[in-house]
Amino acid sequence: MSQQINLFNAGFKRKKNYATTRTMATGLGVLVLVLVVASVLANVELATLEREAAVVKADLAAREARRTAVTATFVAPRKSETLQQELDQTSVQYRNLQQVAAILDQGEPGATRGYSAYFRAFARRGIDGLWLTGVTIQGSGEAIGLQGRALKASLLPGYLNGLAGEAVLRGKTFGQLQMTEPKAPPKAAAADGASAPETAPAAPRYVEFSLQSAAAGEQGKAEQP
Repeated sequence: MSQQINLFNAGFKRKKNYATTRTMATGLGVLVLVLVVASVLANVELATLEREAAVVKADLAAREARRTAVTATFVAPRKSETLQQELDQTSVQYRNLQQVAAILDQGEPGATRGYSAYFRAFARRGIDGLWLTGVTIQGSGEAIGLQGRALKASLLPGYLNGLAGEAVLRGKTFGQLQMTEPKAPPKAAAADGASAPETAPAAPRYVEFSLQSAAAGEQGKAEQP
């Protein structure tokens, strides 16, 4: 009778060594390649980000320039000293005119109506060929004096009738009327003893008149000595 004895022991089997130099070199090469590729990709991404940053920076600079230009456009201009002085003078003249208008509207102390109504009446009743050179109003209008000139003396009656139709002059009568013809200007003396021309300068072709209301005439009489 025979019997087989198995003398195989797995522990004595020769094991293969995979960690050889070639394998390590290959793995190292792959690792280096991966690192190189990763570095290239990182550099490419960094360059892309830098370009985008440059574009954004340029756009921001352009917007800032536009903002500065718009701000400079709407900045209030510097005031002109000459224009300001003219404006101040105009304001002063305007205030003075307002004060004069207020005085004319109010009249003197004790007056019940302003003087502007009288001047409006004189202006409405103006006629061609007659013009006033002076107006005197005393108190609240109880004494009125008119001085003027007319191309013809016959214009005065019509002018007085027109004034009588004004409400502000109603009840007032002009009791004194003086009319004078202006004198001709004197002849100019001849120079160096030469004889003067025989023709004298012509007298002005108008008459001067002075009208005084009845109250003013009575006051003038009372003041005479």
